[in-house]
Amino acid sequence: MTMNLRTVVTPGSPASLLTRARRARDRDWLAAGRHVDVLVVGGGIVGVGVALDAVSRGLSVALVERHDLAFGTSRWSSKLAHGGLRYLAQRQIGVAWESAVERDILATRVAPHLVRPIAQLLPLTAALSQQEALLMQVGLLGGDALRRSAGTPSTLLPAPRRIDAAAALRLVPTLDQRELRGGFLSYDCALEDDARLVVAVARTAAALGARIVTRADVTELSVGGARVTDGLDGGTFSINATWVVNATGAAAGLLDPSVQLRPSRGSHAVLRAEALGHPTAAITVPVPGHFGRFVFAVPQPDGWVLAGITDEPVNEAPEVPQPAATEIEWILSTLSTALDRELTTPDVIGQFAGIRPLVDSPDVSSSSADISRRHLVRQHESGVITVTGGKLTTYRRMAQDTVDLITTTPCATTALPLVGAATNASRTQRFDRRFGSEAASLSQLATSDALLAEPVVPGAPVTGAEVAWAVLAEGALDAADVIERRTRLSLVDAWGIAARERVAEIVERFTPDAT
Repeated sequence: MTMNLRTVVTPGSPASLLTRARRARDRDWLAAGRHVDVLVVGGGIVGVGVALDAVSRGLSVALVERHDLAFGTSRWSSKLAHGGLRYLAQRQIGVAWESAVERDILATRVAPHLVRPIAQLLPLTAALSQQEALLMQVGLLGGDALRRSAGTPSTLLPAPRRIDAAAALRLVPTLDQRELRGGFLSYDCALEDDARLVVAVARTAAALGARIVTRADVTELSVGGARVTDGLDGGTFSINATWVVNATGAAAGLLDPSVQLRPSRGSHAVLRAEALGHPTAAITVPVPGHFGRFVFAVPQPDGWVLAGITDEPVNEAPEVPQPAATEIEWILSTLSTALDRELTTPDVIGQFAGIRPLVDSPDVSSSSADISRRHLVRQHESGVITVTGGKLTTYRRMAQDTVDLITTTPCATTALPLVGAATNASRTQRFDRRFGSEAASLSQLATSDALLAEPVVPGAPVTGAEVAWAVLAEGALDAADVIERRTRLSLVDAWGIAARERVAEIVERFTPDAT
């Protein structure tokens, strides 16, 4: 390649902006019968990752998504870029190592503005025996060894250590003090937002020339391309491609019946921060009777706490899964075993669930928690490649393995920063955290109009400027795209409901007539 990838991906660069008009141009270009090297089906983190990897190696790329970017599982994660500590406990050393390496790439090179270190506290309570505590300590030390091997500096993720009960209570004030022996304090990485990562990857791919068309439903895959129905105008067209990549996650089997999945539902509860005494560290609570499995509660920058996660086998993968009431109750009751109060339904201000596209394996137990988080990349003689399984943290590696089947040109994404990447982004200012080096563009929008400077919902952190930017730069086509996947207002039920009218007003105002 002759172009300098770093200079192409610049803040606010027109080449990176995803707009309704650009979607129309890309759709028309593809519908005219032009040929691309790679067609990616699916606009989740893996799909956009494949698009970015392929286009950064000099291939012509198109990506189509049935709904919106990050519509499926990619927005329903635990919002962590974690180093795979759980996989160490399950003796999945390779998966844990891959997670540690990819966490380092994300946090230090690719998306430092969207990744932050977070303290994690494992309280030592009466429910945890001395032997179990010793095993946990060994696991934490093993995780830190992987961190060092991956090259992640201790200035970003300090080594784990034991702290006393007083220090543990300062981090999580609502811990049950009875028989509290202190805790193990370790560090991992959290994402500012999973859907924002998807959008940043998609925009970076677009900046390098990828054609991204949402609301485009693939109805048929064939040798040399796909048949597509436009969700906006109902028209149908064909896309001609040498290679087709099926990156539809839990729906991969619908386009590739040879792929056998055992989907699992992971549910989360969104809690009031005051219910846990406004914690400054995540709390990790062992699940009784299941060594190596935990329930966690992670404080979020916008003032709420994310708690999870369940692992329930399911027979079907609905497009928008919902948690079962019993799952939320289980999360609350398990967390409560370490607290001085019982968490109850009124503490829950939101909830969501995602479907893990776990690759079936005959040599595991009936529990989906036992299935490896390794990913599957399968190539067919027809030129179709299916990629599924894996985890959000390792999306880049999944994409690399996929594109390695297509070209021998070396992968460039280990050192390719995403749109907005900034190592000095403020951890306290919302625009800096969520938009990195593009924060100034958001600030300009906010100062240009009083409507854009105000929160779209009283008490919520989202301003009108973020809504406008979602339309002007991030491919949002309607209010649902903004509320559900750009601002994440819908994670708190009351905010999502109250914001609809104001968000719709701003979206209409900034949407051009182009269709």
